[in-house]
Amino acid sequence: MNEIEIYKSPDNKIELQVSLENETVWLSQKQMSELFDKDTDTIGLHLKNIYAEQELTEKSTTEFFSVVQTEGKRKVTRSIKYFNLDAIISVGYRVNSKRGTQFRQWATQRLKDYLVKGYAINEKRLAEAENRFNELKQALQLFDKVVKTKAISGSEAQGLLKVLNDFTAALDILDKYDHQTLKIKRSKSKEVFRISYKEAVKAIEGLKNKFGGSALFGNEKDRSFKGSLNGIYQTFDGKDLYPSVEEKAAHLLYFVVKNHSFTDGNKRIAAFLFVWFLERNNLLYHQGKKVIDDNALVALTLMIAESNPDDMNMMIKVIANLINNKP
Repeated sequence: MNEIEIYKSPDNKIELQVSLENETVWLSQKQMSELFDKDTDTIGLHLKNIYAEQELTEKSTTEFFSVVQTEGKRKVTRSIKYFNLDAIISVGYRVNSKRGTQFRQWATQRLKDYLVKGYAINEKRLAEAENRFNELKQALQLFDKVVKTKAISGSEAQGLLKVLNDFTAALDILDKYDHQTLKIKRSKSKEVFRISYKEAVKAIEGLKNKFGGSALFGNEKDRSFKGSLNGIYQTFDGKDLYPSVEEKAAHLLYFVVKNHSFTDGNKRIAAFLFVWFLERNNLLYHQGKKVIDDNALVALTLMIAESNPDDMNMMIKVIANLINNKP
C-alpha cells in the first residue's frame, strides 16, 4: 500500500488507518465493521448483495494487500482483501449510517488533496525530464560540433562515443534513483590532496620533458593559471562552492582548458592535471580500471575546448558524473 491516512470520526470514537492507492481509499471488511458499528458478518452480507445485484463489480472494487499483523506473540504477513471507496459508500447507504456520510466527506477531501499533490509531483517530474533531455541534446550538439570542426582520429571518435554512452547511462541511473534532473552525484571520498600552484608548476615541468622540452610548452602567458587553481577552491559564506572532489576535478579540467593560460600544451596540461588530481585523491581507479579512460578524456578536452561558455554547467555535470559512473 502506498500511503496511510488516519481517519478520526468527529466524535473521536473511531480511529482507522486508511490506505490510499490508485486514486481511491481502501478499507478492509473488519475496518468497515468498526466504521459503521456493525459486525463483520453484516458487512459481509451487504457486500455480497451489492455484488449479486451488480450494483458494483467485485473485480473493480477490491484489492488484496499484504499486511503485517500480530498473532499471539508473532508478527505475520497476511494477504487481506480491501474494498475501495465505491464499495464503502454503498455499504454505508445500506446500513443507513451517519458515520458513512462523514467518512465519505473526509475521504473525498483527502482524495482531492492526494490528486492535487500527485499532479504537482508529475508536473515537476515532467519539467525535470525535459531538463535532462535538453542537457543530453546539448551534449549531442557539442559532439556534432567537435566532429564537424576537427579532423579526429579513430581513438578520439571512440572516446566521444564512450562519453556519450557513459553520459546516457549516468542519466538513466540518476532517473531511477530519485527522478531528478542531472545532478552531480557526489561520492563520500574525502579530499586528501589539495593542489597548489607551486606543485602544479613543478608537475608541468616534468610533463614538459616528456614532450621534447619545448620552451613554449607550459609557458604561462599571464596569471590566469593561478586563477584556475584558486577557482576550484572558491568559497561562499565559509563553504566550498564545489564541495566534492568530483566537482573540483571537473572544474579544474574545464578552467585549465578554457582559460588557455599557456603558449602551448593547454589541453595536454589540463588532462594531465585532471588525472593527477584524481589519482592523488584516490579517485582515478575503480576495481583496477580508470574511471575515465584515455580516449574519453581526449574527447572531453575536445568538447570543453569547442563548447560555449553557456555550456559550462552541462560540461561540469557530464565530467563529474562520468567520474562516478564506475566501469
